[in-house]
Amino acid sequence: METIKNQTMDEERALYALKNATVEDCTFAGPADGESALKEARNVQIKNCRFSLRYPFWHTEDFSVENSVMDEGVRASLWYAKRGTLSRCEILGVKALRECETVTFSHCRIVSEEFGWRCRDITLKDCDITAQYFLFETKNGTLSNVELKGKYSFQYTEDLTVENCNLDTKDAFWHSKNVTVKNCTVKGEYLGWYSENLTLINCRIIGTQPLCYCKNLTLIDCTMEETDLSFEYSDVHATILGHVESIKNPASGKITADSIGEIISEDSVIPTNCEIIVNS
Repeated sequence: METIKNQTMDEERALYALKNATVEDCTFAGPADGESALKEARNVQIKNCRFSLRYPFWHTEDFSVENSVMDEGVRASLWYAKRGTLSRCEILGVKALRECETVTFSHCRIVSEEFGWRCRDITLKDCDITAQYFLFETKNGTLSNVELKGKYSFQYTEDLTVENCNLDTKDAFWHSKNVTVKNCTVKGEYLGWYSENLTLINCRIIGTQPLCYCKNLTLIDCTMEETDLSFEYSDVHATILGHVESIKNPASGKITADSIGEIISEDSVIPTNCEIIVNS
């Protein structure tokens, strides 16, 4: 493979359509302010590089990026990319990932608004992420050992598995379908509204008014803290360890908890036939 090493490039499309090459210890920055450094590249390995210019990895395929930084100036760094891996990278610009397929991130720090929109087959493991509207409309994904902070995460996601993660994010999983969350802490207001086939297993759930208007919602051995007005108008099957602050008008199914502060059955606009059992 060709090796490109120890260079600084700032021109437009500096390495456009590069193929079968390693790019190492290079910097993409400078007064020419050129965009799209590695657009349409194929089978490339990027190592120990720094990017400060926009759109470096558009339509890039079969690529790896290691120990590299895409700083705050790198707007929309990966769009329409396929079959890539990023490890031990910092990704700090907005809209960093969109409409990509089969991309894996490991041991990365990501600070990026609107990260991961409309992607397929995305894997994130051992990552620290700050983002709003994280993974909007993304399908087929896996998260493990991820620390996430933001708002409006996982909206309209489908076929997602989330395991051993710490999620601090309000309005998470709205309108999601076929999502499983296991061994996670999920903190934030209004969790999971309008979701379908959402399953939470051994999770710690924190925040007001969770899990309303859900279809086929399942909770298995979860704990709930500060969760008042839970499950309104949801079809739910839940086993809850410990206390629930309040439950309001669940539509159907069965809820079992060790204790419940208040069961509210009033002002319902639909039939509510959920069985509620207190283990005491």
